[in-house]
Amino acid sequence: MTIKKLLPLALLSAFGFSGCLEENPNYAEGMLSPIASIDDVRRLYQGADVVLDQQKLAGAHQLVGVVISDAAGGNVPGGQHALVIQNKRRGLVRGMILPLPAAGATSFAVGDSVVVDITGATLSKGSGALRIEGLTPANVTKVSSGKTPVVRETTIANLLATPEAYEGTLVRVTGGNITPLPVSGDTYGGDKVLADGSDNRIGLHTEATASFATRRMPASATFVGIAVGSTATPALQLWLRNPSDAIDPSGPVYAGFPESFEAVPQATKGSYNMNTAAVPDNTVNFGTGPWKLYQSILGNTSGRDRYTGAQGIRMQQGLSESAFVEMKFDVPNGASKVTLLYGAYYTDASSSWKLEYSQDQGKTWKQTGQTITDAGNWQRSITFLLNISGPVRFRINKLGLGTSNPPTVLNGRLGLDDIAIYEN
Repeated sequence: MTIKKLLPLALLSAFGFSGCLEENPNYAEGMLSPIASIDDVRRLYQGADVVLDQQKLAGAHQLVGVVISDAAGGNVPGGQHALVIQNKRRGLVRGMILPLPAAGATSFAVGDSVVVDITGATLSKGSGALRIEGLTPANVTKVSSGKTPVVRETTIANLLATPEAYEGTLVRVTGGNITPLPVSGDTYGGDKVLADGSDNRIGLHTEATASFATRRMPASATFVGIAVGSTATPALQLWLRNPSDAIDPSGPVYAGFPESFEAVPQATKGSYNMNTAAVPDNTVNFGTGPWKLYQSILGNTSGRDRYTGAQGIRMQQGLSESAFVEMKFDVPNGASKVTLLYGAYYTDASSSWKLEYSQDQGKTWKQTGQTITDAGNWQRSITFLLNISGPVRFRINKLGLGTSNPPTVLNGRLGLDDIAIYEN
């Protein structure tokens, strides 16, 4: 079989059969794939420019990916006429910046699936971010459109801990404030600093020519954008693509939040209902303060627990009573928003949980928002918009529905992490 005959099969596999090609590069026994993963190409860079050829890429000469940049928004890493793509292979989401000549990227839209011939192009690091230089629009072929790019949930602390895993990809960042807080007249244009409650910092960059550069900057929001390395300070930036990438603007996140359920030294709780002298009333001290973990433990099983960093919360399954992750302290200035990450443990069934708040130091509790029932075997974020004044505390109440009996009763283990509370 020739490479020419193999290419249509490769494209069909990549775009017609749920990404099978990305997970299995040796889809044709005995044949070299013409397609390299973005991760493989990124690994070639070792501090100096690399001219890309088939010898370095084990016979490959193409990349496939989904467009995540928005030319219409005018805020694209690598320049106004660059294209940014990402793909997933072996469970890894990786991205790449592709600068093109003037107007080269305007014919592509977010969600387009493309094939890029990278033969003879140069892998380089410009302004701190990896890119492939020397391409023209003729090197990029659109195969289909309307794909939904993967957007990974993360925090500022996690971005800083593993920047290479996120650079050039689309991320959704919760638990951050613009620092210093914006005043009247402050806009998106230029370089801003996005910091969490523990003062971990990344940049928020908006080109002066971006379509939303003159819009008012919120104090805090859930920001979606492309993570990019930079030679500026901070050395990691987030580039929003358009104004809709700032979701649910609010007051600033409280100092110390988001609560990541880490501690120094590392906090531990290995029993769901531990109540000993070391862990009285199932209460564990974290960075924000003491939290009661009733029928809940600190999980750290990679690929099974839903957490960022080193660990997160795992709440027990099959109970006929509620399980709680409960603040044992108040935040003083009310709440405009609460965000958190959640998901079902491993392959467990979903479960039902609700966010509750108390303004009498935990004597009585009120539900806010809807009961959540959609936890799956992945991590997702959720936002509760609020308007609470005065001291307040929150808890997650996992409902005691009894033993799981799908499809009528779903009560698996529930994972939580990165709970953030925003001032009102």
